[in-house]
Amino acid sequence: MTRAALLRRVGQAFLVLVLAYTGAYILLAALPGDAVMARYGSPELGLTDEQIAEIRASYGIDRPLVLRYLESIGGFVRGDFGYSVQSGAKVSDLIAEALPSTLALASIALVGAVLLAVIIAFTASYGKGSWLRRLFRNLPPFFISLPVFWIGIVLIQVFSFRLGLIPVIGASPAQALILPAVTLTIPIAAPLAQVFLRSIDEVREQPFVNVVRARGASTSWLLWRNVAPNALLPAMTMAGLLFGELVGGAIVTEAVFGRVGIGSLTAQAVANRDTPVLLAVVVIATVAFVTINLLVDLLYPVLDARLRHRGGPGGRASRRSAPAGPAAGATDALAPSARSTTAGGAR
Repeated sequence: MTRAALLRRVGQAFLVLVLAYTGAYILLAALPGDAVMARYGSPELGLTDEQIAEIRASYGIDRPLVLRYLESIGGFVRGDFGYSVQSGAKVSDLIAEALPSTLALASIALVGAVLLAVIIAFTASYGKGSWLRRLFRNLPPFFISLPVFWIGIVLIQVFSFRLGLIPVIGASPAQALILPAVTLTIPIAAPLAQVFLRSIDEVREQPFVNVVRARGASTSWLLWRNVAPNALLPAMTMAGLLFGELVGGAIVTEAVFGRVGIGSLTAQAVANRDTPVLLAVVVIATVAFVTINLLVDLLYPVLDARLRHRGGPGGRASRRSAPAGPAAGATDALAPSARSTTAGGAR
């Protein structure tokens, strides 16, 4: 990717961030009521209308919407997320306390989803026995149909209550990550495996694969050197898009397992109409989403040689580059065993 293309992608990421923040701000402002009324408007507290009005003024809720939006987005640019209406604490402190737990959960779940998707796709394509291949091809639709909260409840019931392998109370930090990570891994791996499997099927039918196979390449050579690198590109794009699912899944998962993190913080903010916290979560989720997708774009030339010989996406091909088609690189990169087999057949 050239510098101009990289700058263009960074600009697009910044635009997505601004639009996501603006959309979330407008939607939250359009809801009836506000966080002050949800927190202090209860008759049990006995606050008068004048006292509630003073509280609203202290949080700036009585000012015009446009002015509040400009001030809030300026604060976000400076790294100032404001104060939580519910607790009065700085939102940045709440995020800093909750973020490490969710990052650890999301990272482990994403790695596990990629590994599970690769195992499913490779077994469904190259497994021994048609019954095994059919079984693994039916796993992704089955996994997609499973609700996240149901997966978590079943895992707790089986591995904690029935088998006693993972304690519900008094678990170590590593033990406490296992079941929530598996709960998030299964629904994320399902669509990723579907895309990867479909991509493998398409690449296997390409002419360059047939050429390499006809010249004596083994199945493992075809898989790791020709099929997998080309089939990974759509799967990588899907992995970047599915990263947003981890945020929504973390809310349910952390609620089921009683974990403290961004998910539980978001659930509390929604219940209490804590707008500053919700806006901070939206910004963090959007930054993570665009960062992952930018990294996916940067990894594309590593896996596809055709992009390395161009001046970025849409650029002109270099005159000194190798032939653009995947067949050219595939037929010239045969294993020594494949070449000897071909030579023996010629004799």
